[in-house]
Amino acid sequence: MRVGIIGNYGHNNNGDEAILLGILAQLQVIGIPKENVVVFSNYPNKTAKQYNIRAVPLVIKKGSALPSARATLKQAKKVMKELDLVIIGGGGLLMDMYRRDAPLYSSLGTMAKRCGCRLIIHSVGAGPIRTRVGTFFLRRLVKAADAVSVRDNVSKQLIEKVSGRRDIEVVSDPAFAIPMPPKRQQTEQLIKVGITAAPYYSKQYWPVHDEQKYQQYIRGMANAADQLIEQHRAEVTFFSTKYPQDTEVSKDIQALMAHREKAQIIDRQLLPDDIMRVSSEQDIVIGTRLHSLILSVTVGTPVIGVEYHHKVRHFMEAINEEAFSLQIGKHGDGIVQAVDTFQKQWPDTQARIARKSAELHHEAFRSLENIEVLQPSGPVQKNRQESDGGQPS
Repeated sequence: MRVGIIGNYGHNNNGDEAILLGILAQLQVIGIPKENVVVFSNYPNKTAKQYNIRAVPLVIKKGSALPSARATLKQAKKVMKELDLVIIGGGGLLMDMYRRDAPLYSSLGTMAKRCGCRLIIHSVGAGPIRTRVGTFFLRRLVKAADAVSVRDNVSKQLIEKVSGRRDIEVVSDPAFAIPMPPKRQQTEQLIKVGITAAPYYSKQYWPVHDEQKYQQYIRGMANAADQLIEQHRAEVTFFSTKYPQDTEVSKDIQALMAHREKAQIIDRQLLPDDIMRVSSEQDIVIGTRLHSLILSVTVGTPVIGVEYHHKVRHFMEAINEEAFSLQIGKHGDGIVQAVDTFQKQWPDTQARIARKSAELHHEAFRSLENIEVLQPSGPVQKNRQESDGGQPS
């Protein structure tokens, strides 16, 4: 079986890279080696080198939007004619917060069907979906798919509402399937604190800049770090899953700290293996980025979530740790209170997360096995009745 994987890969967001690593591992479990896989990447040369895999452009830019769309779909059609299966996989792909996403993934998914491929939407997050255009494209994509799975119950409810489908499965994030992750060793006391910070409403990154919200966020993080240093003698380490954007936010937080000299920043690109290693060396991780939380739980490190996006809350609910998921605005004191709770129940907290880590790792490896279109009942027979025309309808 020849497989194409579509997602937000190659963009220096190592949460997305962790997803890709996990999907490749899941495919290998069901007998599809990476030699049979092609990845649609924002930067295909980078992806090909990093994974030793075939990669093609996710988007081809030809000046304005319409010529770019035509060139992108023309190239996708050429590649997809060689494939049996296309996976739109992992990450918060089913949303319209960014203008390009819904039309792009919908058009590529529909093109896959026109080329005779089976189409799977695998372990994605959904929302926000707020526009008529976004709703139209995402409904079309979901209805075209042969199988759909999402990573949390809220995404399931939203996609059911948008599409009318009732056969949507909830599965573990593919990052939990990364093979042979390092495992954190239990400690007697909570001292080492890892922190990841996303550029929440910052002018450098967020679709709509709001300086007041950004300052509220970073001041809350700085105050929490100071209190942990004072009350728990914490050793604070900032690290990023998207470099350099997250590191710049970490520097803004450190500059507001009274004890800034006691906090270090890892100021370099960390690949998924590096993030897991750093996470495994911490006693806890206070995570804003979703995949800093996921990769930390993967290695058995307790986490506190800071809800820069609803997907953080949804993940913490999915692993029954919602008591340690904090709204921005309440996150400063909330972090300190959560750490106090962890400290009082430290052996039990570590054991609980270790059990969840093992369960999620097992579930993630099995999440592709039961999809009907992937059952070993013979090779996928491609339908070559597609039109030779250009764009999908």
